[in-house]
Amino acid sequence: MRADALTARPLSAQDILFARIRVVDPRERIDALLDVLVRDGEVAEIAPAGTLSAADAEAVEGEGRLCLSPAFFDPHVHLRSPGQEHKEDLDSGTRAAAAGGFAAVIAMPNTSPVIDSPSLLRSLRDAASRQANVPVGFLPAITVGLKGEQLTEMAELRDEGALGFTDDGRPVAGAGTLRKALQYQRLCGGVIALHEEDPSLSRGGAMNEGAVSAALGVTGVPTISESTMVARDAELAAYEQARVHFQHLSCEASVRAVAQARERGALVSCEVTPHHLLLTEEDVRSLDTALKMNPPLATEEDRVTLVGALRDGTIDCVATDHAPHARDEKEVPFEQAPMGTTGLETAFAALHGGLVVPGIITLEVLIERMTQGAALFGLPVARVATGARADLALLDLDETWVAGEQGWQSRSANSCFAGRRMHGRVLMTICGGSIVHRVGAGVPAA
Repeated sequence: MRADALTARPLSAQDILFARIRVVDPRERIDALLDVLVRDGEVAEIAPAGTLSAADAEAVEGEGRLCLSPAFFDPHVHLRSPGQEHKEDLDSGTRAAAAGGFAAVIAMPNTSPVIDSPSLLRSLRDAASRQANVPVGFLPAITVGLKGEQLTEMAELRDEGALGFTDDGRPVAGAGTLRKALQYQRLCGGVIALHEEDPSLSRGGAMNEGAVSAALGVTGVPTISESTMVARDAELAAYEQARVHFQHLSCEASVRAVAQARERGALVSCEVTPHHLLLTEEDVRSLDTALKMNPPLATEEDRVTLVGALRDGTIDCVATDHAPHARDEKEVPFEQAPMGTTGLETAFAALHGGLVVPGIITLEVLIERMTQGAALFGLPVARVATGARADLALLDLDETWVAGEQGWQSRSANSCFAGRRMHGRVLMTICGGSIVHRVGAGVPAA
């Protein structure tokens, strides 16, 4: 894999002194009041609170209250470039990422045209080098045109910087096709990331199949559409000893299939979204199209299982599946609307308020799961450690705010959390020592 697999526009590093700041980094086993100096794009010095000074650095006073953590990493976003820039583009999508505390993201290939050739990937990475506000990695398609038939030129795509491959938005329905892809993955490296769905079971469905869909008269998608494919593909991964990542798990049976596969030695990992951790099919009674996503929101029992799996590490990481849609696309009857919700700008606040504040998981677990996605794709995980690249998030754990009340950095507003009160806020995001987001100040010119 190329060393520059993550791409962003040139950013100017700034010198920043965080004074009397609560530093929380679970990997470094830090939860303490400290001073942190950022210089030349790195964490230059960490010392007891009140002991560092730097006249030439911008001073950020933590007052013993604000929190500094490693910046987050999202392995599953849709930036809609090329071809769907009316929904999102590299600039707006990475501004949204920065606003959510993310210092890097991985973009999906279900664009127009599909990212399925080395030349197209090269062109997109070149565009990111001019437009992206935080580093972006790319997962091109497993199959040409996402059609599930002919494999893409996986080795050549890896040479162009692909972190792995996915047909996200569509499953690889044919077991033989996926097996061949896994065999190539063993040869060329990278990760095969799978959107799990059996089209013969999900076709025509708009929400979870169950009592709520029956009451609303909406065609449902059974959870076995996902879980049976997870079980099948976990078996294929184990048989081929290939590296597989399961995207946006939504139900108990899928969690069980992943756990069983690991017990048998399969090289599998998985992610979960904030909306599947916090919302259920009951929320869909409103028929708000922002709550229509794939996989659909499932039952309370499924949600509780997902939270437990995130807490105990069965689920490796949080991913937003940030899926922007234009307003007119979502302002239609529920069954006609496209699936997907935005999520970059609300992920930390929603999970902090929904899971950490009530004591369901710890802040340390949340930070670890929101940064672990980098490691799953062979990338360094952000750390608050001397000499580490300065990818940091400044958090106010006490601030409350209403999602979307002051607009969005994203081009699209189809957030399932819009209008909800959030508890905890990202005040600043530092990427390689550059301030790429600051509440109330926009993004400074680099």
